[in-house]
Amino acid sequence: MSFTLPELPYSYDALNPFMSRETLEYHHDKHHQAYVTNGNNLLKGTEFEGKTLEEIVKGSYGKNAGLFNNAGQHFNHIHFWKWMKPNGGGAIPGELEKKIVEDLGSVEKMKEDFIQAGVTQFGSGWNWLAVKDGKIVVMKTPNGENPLVHGATPILGCDVWEHSYYIDYRNRRPDYLKAFVDSLVNWEYVAELYSKAV
Repeated sequence: MSFTLPELPYSYDALNPFMSRETLEYHHDKHHQAYVTNGNNLLKGTEFEGKTLEEIVKGSYGKNAGLFNNAGQHFNHIHFWKWMKPNGGGAIPGELEKKIVEDLGSVEKMKEDFIQAGVTQFGSGWNWLAVKDGKIVVMKTPNGENPLVHGATPILGCDVWEHSYYIDYRNRRPDYLKAFVDSLVNWEYVAELYSKAV
């Protein structure tokens, strides 16, 4: 399958004031488009042609760095746009909330640990909630890596590459992460991925 850039599920202004039109135009139209274009070029003539995106990500990890980086980032961003919504944050659907409390202590503790994972990811990367061995865990990964290549299924991720926040927050990564958790997360989509993962 070839990679295609998905439409944003909201307008470019929809996430103001937490994520600006300018950030979304650069991040979606330029950065994500580049992963799609480069990924398609690097996919040609490899054993991964015709495979699903998830299979490409898992199969190219540790074997084809260029393809993995672009396929991984394409996978991450397809979900990243859906992990946010206008008037996000707020209440977490019941089953998911129950599991978060069970596995991570409390919703507040989960938010703190998730933010801390993003703050302490050195350089570019992502912080995650993922399902591993039936439990929800907090993870962080460098560059375009994601929990798929570490035996886990991602259910929420935040992009901590500088292009994701520098226009709006400059070097204040903790402020960006707090805004993401408190005001942008689409918990219904997280719950949907959680129910598929279990």
